[in-house]
Amino acid sequence: NALLERKGDRTLLLTTRGFRDALRIGYQNRPQLFARHIVLPELLYERVAEVNERVSAYGDVIIPFDPAGAHEALSNAYQAGIRAVAIVFLHGYRYPAHEEQAAVLAREIGFTQISVSHQVSPLMKLVGRGDTTVVDAYLSPILRRYVDQVASELGNARLLFMQSHGGLADAHHFHGKDSILSGPAGGIVGAARTAAQAGFDRIITFDMGGTSTDVAHYAGEYERAFETQVAGVRLRAPMLHIHTVAAGGGSICRFDGSRLRVGPESAGADPGPACYRRGGPLTVTDCNVLLGRIQSEFFPHVFGPAQNQPLDRDIVTRQFAALAIEVQNATGKTYAPAELAEGFLQIAVENMANAIKQISTQRGYDVTEYTLCCFGGAGGQHACAVADALGMPAIFIHPFAGVLSAYGMGLADARLLKERAIEAPLTGELMASLESVFVELEQAGRNDMQAQDIPAEQIHAVRTVRLRYTGSDTALSVNASDAEELQAGFESAHRQRYGFVMPDKRLIVEALSVEVIGGGDASLPLAGEAFGERVGRADLLPGCRIPGPAILSESGATTFIASGWQAEVTAHNALVLTRCQPRPARVAVGTEVDPILLEVFNN
Repeated sequence: NALLERKGDRTLLLTTRGFRDALRIGYQNRPQLFARHIVLPELLYERVAEVNERVSAYGDVIIPFDPAGAHEALSNAYQAGIRAVAIVFLHGYRYPAHEEQAAVLAREIGFTQISVSHQVSPLMKLVGRGDTTVVDAYLSPILRRYVDQVASELGNARLLFMQSHGGLADAHHFHGKDSILSGPAGGIVGAARTAAQAGFDRIITFDMGGTSTDVAHYAGEYERAFETQVAGVRLRAPMLHIHTVAAGGGSICRFDGSRLRVGPESAGADPGPACYRRGGPLTVTDCNVLLGRIQSEFFPHVFGPAQNQPLDRDIVTRQFAALAIEVQNATGKTYAPAELAEGFLQIAVENMANAIKQISTQRGYDVTEYTLCCFGGAGGQHACAVADALGMPAIFIHPFAGVLSAYGMGLADARLLKERAIEAPLTGELMASLESVFVELEQAGRNDMQAQDIPAEQIHAVRTVRLRYTGSDTALSVNASDAEELQAGFESAHRQRYGFVMPDKRLIVEALSVEVIGGGDASLPLAGEAFGERVGRADLLPGCRIPGPAILSESGATTFIASGWQAEVTAHNALVLTRCQPRPARVAVGTEVDPILLEVFNN
């Protein structure tokens, strides 16, 4: 939130003289190619200071480091009230001596947050490395204050935080750059662990909340992106590969004069959907209320002026009736309110199915061989429709689906990722020489892990190599091995992802990565207890089968079992939904303009 709202700490960027505008210029990418008015993202750093220093790409010192000039620049910023500094020098990822000298000066002057690029992101590319370092300096002070506040209220309890790459970190080892996608990461870890317990090793995670839907691919290993863009900022830091689409329970449903639209705007929590009694617009949640898939008696009674009333289905019915008249006046077509609600849901499902295609089909994975793992407050309401849209054979819904992102944090291991840029052609001699680098990275990771009070016998490491073709900047991660096996593994992954290989092209070792994993067995037996009136899923015993259509209501989520689907309760009280009837054949589309199909085909 601090990154989105630009509410981080005041930050100084200290960089090589002549490169003060490098991060502002960026890569000159234009996400909206035909936009006539281009709005640049707001910069995170408040001030830039340049230092006389320069090291070549080969390690030759062209201009020695100027400590007097650096001290003056840092002192001026400190006197202006700035306490966070990001130190980013050209080629500092490989030749860090100048950055280390600048960090010593900053520490002596009194800066409380010092982020150095060769520690934050020890990889090639000045812009991505620089942006990541600035983000770390910008966010870490806020995190530290939050951590200190929480820790002071917990007493002697051990405090761990989820990181964007899917591992836990001790509170004192938690950094701003690793916090950006920590919430969704918990959901992926929870989905992977609970699905594996149920016997599913290939899953598509589907996390639908109030504003957006997060989807990810998992087939035995966590997929990570090593360069991404969040809130207009480029980050070169490992994060779980998550694709987000603006379709959630709060996505606004409207008619633009020719077709129905769903999102990307959201009603948020205030005013929220129309049924929340705060004068909000129609949303996806209201569609489910109108169609009876969300029932007010099983929803908290926290609405109205006194915050003690149930959801308001009457206002939803009136607003849909008014919308039906508006559509009829504009198009001449007559729809019942329920038909409009179904149409909006069809559009939302298409948006979410397209998001799943981007992380599966477009990356070379056959989605029909995977299980859809649904969670989030709204995931179970649309699970069957999304699975039907993609031809997926099964759906897995954990009993804690409504809070699986939080539950997943309890199942996660402590993880550290250590990286080192290499940028050299792949040969047998190179890999032999890099063994010492692997050992160094692994030992550093083990030391950091033991500093978090994790016993040495519970720590293990996974080594990977990032490879790319020469002339390309699209690297793929392959488990470390000798040169021949690395090439075979890379070509297999490249063929699956892109459909071809180039055997005559030389392979470049871009970077080495060591993931150090620690912690005990997280697959603990579940123990649950139902409080109050036992309704819905609390009454279901392992082996129960529920044919659709049916609605299962519980405290954290609602699951809609569509006609043609059947749910079965597993030994761990999870739901597995499977198709018990063939999917209906697609109906031929006519030539008459339809405001629902117009938007479906627009997607």
